[in-house]
Amino acid sequence: MKRNFHFHWIIVTVLLLKSVTIFAQTQDPVQFTITMANPANHTFHVVMDCKVGAHETSRLKMPAWSPGYYQIMDFESFVSNFQVTDQAGTKLFFDKKGKNEWHVEKAKATSLHVEYDVLTMREFVGTSFLDEEHGYIIPAGLCMYLENEIKRPAEITIKPFDKWKDVATGLDLIPGKDFTYSAPDFDILYDSPILIGNLEELPAFEVKGIPHRFIGYKMGDFDKVKFMQDIKKMVEAASAIIGDMPYKHYTFLAIGPGGGGIEHLNSTAVSFDGKLLNDPGKRLRILSFLTHEYFHHYNVKRIRPVELGPFNYDKGSKTNMLWVSEGLTVYYEYPVLNRAGLMTQTQVLDAYKALILALETQPGRLYQSLAQASAETWSEGPSGRVSDEFNKTISYYIKGPIVGLMLDLKIRHETNNKKSLDDVMRTLYQDFYQKQNRGFTETEFRKVCEKVAGASLDEIFHYVYTTKELDYVKYFNYAGLNIDVTPKQLPGAYLGIKAKFQNDSLKVSSVDWDSPAWKAGVRRGNVIVEVDDKPATEASIAYIFEDKKAGEKMTLNLIKNDTKIAYPIVLGTKSERSFAITPVPNPDKLQTAILKDWLK
Repeated sequence: MKRNFHFHWIIVTVLLLKSVTIFAQTQDPVQFTITMANPANHTFHVVMDCKVGAHETSRLKMPAWSPGYYQIMDFESFVSNFQVTDQAGTKLFFDKKGKNEWHVEKAKATSLHVEYDVLTMREFVGTSFLDEEHGYIIPAGLCMYLENEIKRPAEITIKPFDKWKDVATGLDLIPGKDFTYSAPDFDILYDSPILIGNLEELPAFEVKGIPHRFIGYKMGDFDKVKFMQDIKKMVEAASAIIGDMPYKHYTFLAIGPGGGGIEHLNSTAVSFDGKLLNDPGKRLRILSFLTHEYFHHYNVKRIRPVELGPFNYDKGSKTNMLWVSEGLTVYYEYPVLNRAGLMTQTQVLDAYKALILALETQPGRLYQSLAQASAETWSEGPSGRVSDEFNKTISYYIKGPIVGLMLDLKIRHETNNKKSLDDVMRTLYQDFYQKQNRGFTETEFRKVCEKVAGASLDEIFHYVYTTKELDYVKYFNYAGLNIDVTPKQLPGAYLGIKAKFQNDSLKVSSVDWDSPAWKAGVRRGNVIVEVDDKPATEASIAYIFEDKKAGEKMTLNLIKNDTKIAYPIVLGTKSERSFAITPVPNPDKLQTAILKDWLK
């Protein structure tokens, strides 16, 4: 039996009501038909039918990116076999302009019939994909739009491969039409991924009468009832922060094993392998991941920087505030799960400790601010320039939640535990999304934070816009917690190299920045042939030599450009900070109250 997994968008939110403009109501929808006759070729065939006005040239454009994944994806590069005819079937001349535009000379045509193929070779949550077992559609990567007509309504018909019976999407099903869905505009169309195949649905649940569903491909073997019970607890805890559920239903689309997730207004698409849930540690990571994607329907889809909508589908939408949209969402993963009874206080503190260790062991924190990392993600990637030998960048996914933690504890301290970051998020949601239907500026965000705190937050925002070192001790102390930031010297002599044998060669896999090996000029990828004139082994270039002392000398013979070169190195010492978080011995009344309200 054919099944439509669909979710009604009608009257979902004030945002959607306002997006159905008079223009959209009076314009005929652009109609798409997506077929996949031979999935083994990884190619979707797209048919686009639309009425056009009296202008002589129609400009068709393919988005260069899809909101939620802040990278230029060059979707147009996968388009082939483009052709266009008028209402009589007469071929029309077109010219490819720039990277993502097709200019159609339409003469007296009143409608366009466009056909093209889209090759999908990368199995990733941010790209469309098709193989013999399933299909996944990112509409921004398949559906073109008419220039200046983003607010025009659209209809999309999916014709699954004949061995498949299911389609899952957040779009509204048109009654009486199999697998045909409507979108009030292209922003909504592009915000609605589509999963196709022989899919499985887990036991649904309701929160405040609103259905929540989990539908996916190749989900694996696990306790599905227990898993959905945990997801329900998470949704209840997350939605309680804002106090409003701005959708009529919500779905998790599990697109198969892999990595990554992208949030949407009433759904999220996530890579998912259910068998990992049988391992307690991996289960907690999966629940954190799903919490992150779910909380995004508030923070970024509705609580958003002003730059993130309306979108620039050609160049991307650059903002200094992804540390808010992404970083604060990471921050909330752990308190949400804690409030849901799915994560202990110790586990939450361990998660924050891991983030601090990740930040403090990277030199990028000394060179790039949070605001810069947010703005430059389009060129550097969400984790910074990780391939650089000396990485002068940071990830807003790491420093963002740490600053979010400090902001939360600062507000609690300044208000005698009467207010928190929750109040900031609710205020942003109510004042900008609900009342004004827009995003907030950087200045407005800071004003809301300081109004809630009733105090200046200069230091917090210095942490955002500068590379000022973070005062962990001060902020954790607000919650009656100590954090060990004292450097401790490790025994033995420090070299700072890790190496592995590859094809009978001992290659350097990493070199600590500013280590003795780094200072001597050793770099990742170098081949080590000898250590002190003896054949090199992994043991002979230990990261730390327990039997040597700082100040001792050694020589590494490396091969560079087919030449053996000697690198004399003076061994040093290695110091580390544990950042262990423990309760203070005698917390005062305010510290006790903050910790109790912050983490259960």
